Amino acid sequence: MAVDELDTRILRLLIEQPRTSIREYARILGVARGTLQARLDRLERTGVITGTGPVLSPAALGHPVLAFVHVEVTQGHLDEVGEALAAVPEIIEAFSITGGGDLLTRVAARDNEHLEDVIQRLIRLPGVVRTRTEVALRERVPHRLLPLVEAVGRAARKT
Repeated sequence: MAVDELDTRILRLLIEQPRTSIREYARILGVARGTLQARLDRLERTGVITGTGPVLSPAALGHPVLAFVHVEVTQGHLDEVGEALAAVPEIIEAFSITGGGDLLTRVAARDNEHLEDVIQRLIRLPGVVRTRTEVALRERVPHRLLPLVEAVGRAARKT
């Protein structure tokens, strides 16, 4: 989907000021409320905007240990294992990947012992061959999309 300069400005506001009203966004941007709402609807409909909920901290919820667990799956069992992973509350994301392993999960745990318990639970899932775990020591670049949004906006201006 093509994102133009106004879309970029809208997305920047949503990222930087997520709790502002539609009316205030329209005022800041200098556009009619209806124009803004139509743009937001299009951005949601085309999948650019995928959610509006709060961003939560696993650490603040008592799960400060972050690990990435690679899961190797028996051939032909990827869907079943993926569904089983969804039942493990400590798994906060899971992706099918190429390379070393079939799935990459992001796991939040209370401590190292809890992490080991989660990994043992994963190993016992039918279809899981083995796991490989990497523990995150420190976040160096927090999850962000604004630089990407701005780069897309710049590219749109050039075309």
